[in-house]
Amino acid sequence: MATAILVPGKEARVYNGHPWIFRSDIDRVEGDFTPGDMVAVKTSRGKFLCRAFYNPQSQIALRVMALKDEPVDRAFIFRRVREAIDYRRTFADLRSCRLIFAESDRLPALIVDCFGEVLVLQCLALGMERFKQDVVDALVEELHPMGIWERNDVPVRRLEGLEQTTGLLYGEVPDRVEMVENGVHFLVDVKEGQKTGFFLDQKENRAAIAPFVKGKTVLDCFTHTGSFALHAGYYGAKSVIGVDISAYACAFAAENARLNHLEDRVQFVEANAFDLLAEQSRAGIKYDVVILDPPAFTKTRAAIESASRGYKEINLRAMKMVKPGGYLITCSCSQHILPDAFLQIVRQASHDARVPLRQVEVRTQGKDHPILPGAPETQYLKCGIFQVFE
Repeated sequence: MATAILVPGKEARVYNGHPWIFRSDIDRVEGDFTPGDMVAVKTSRGKFLCRAFYNPQSQIALRVMALKDEPVDRAFIFRRVREAIDYRRTFADLRSCRLIFAESDRLPALIVDCFGEVLVLQCLALGMERFKQDVVDALVEELHPMGIWERNDVPVRRLEGLEQTTGLLYGEVPDRVEMVENGVHFLVDVKEGQKTGFFLDQKENRAAIAPFVKGKTVLDCFTHTGSFALHAGYYGAKSVIGVDISAYACAFAAENARLNHLEDRVQFVEANAFDLLAEQSRAGIKYDVVILDPPAFTKTRAAIESASRGYKEINLRAMKMVKPGGYLITCSCSQHILPDAFLQIVRQASHDARVPLRQVEVRTQGKDHPILPGAPETQYLKCGIFQVFE
């Protein structure tokens, strides 16, 4: 096994619990290796730190797999997969759940989501790709799914020297899978939908809106396939309008509404949410509850400033459209917009809009997307519930 020797002082990241070591943190690599191999990682003084996948082509050159000097083999992978699933068995419905959340489950760059009887797998690192069949075998042994589908059609794989690919890994997978989340039925397009087909990270936040929407009028912006909108309808909202720029997403959401017999109270509009908010705000249209769940406005630190302006704009417009005593439920999944920065954006929007807010609750991603204290990147989702005052 080759050994990666770190630059003096760079071992602090590992000691602090971060699972990534960057290419610039490595002083040298001793011994023969092939990209994607497991290597031993040592300090500049020769002290063992961890075992990690090594890919010199990637900026994240080392991905920590084990803090002990132990074999990383098929049995190791089976154990890690079992531990990840056992963790979720304590609180989650495994049929609508993220089963493996990459570094947070000590399986770097590996995502596995479960929708009903089907699992969707995504692998974003060369080293983990080598264990893909072991992961599939472990999932089959543990859960006996109907099928497992691969969604490795992600451009970031190119940075690891990997091809983009999709396809069947096990069993049978229909084009659409039915899943139940918090009592709401959803059809999930696991083969062509965004990411793995559905955003499970908001599951607990969608359940949290129940007390605020009963008997209310609700506007859900960036609704995608209707997840927040349909929860609002399920929890007794008087009327719900879901907005998305994608005609495909709106048609899919309407199908989900019919699946739940909510089509009489939950309607979907194809529109740019920014434009719709501006138009309805100028027209003086107001709602009891406005929900904002936009896509990430930035995927790089360089774009934080422009992303912050975008978040401020939609929040400012949305809070002006909430009736006094009503609620703004606002989210951000941009990893580079940190929780404190997101709250500051909401505060600035409140000040500029002259709309007083009361913070009811600040939430993050569900427990099936666990957070590593030593890796701030693993906490990416922010969800705030605010009440609008007179």
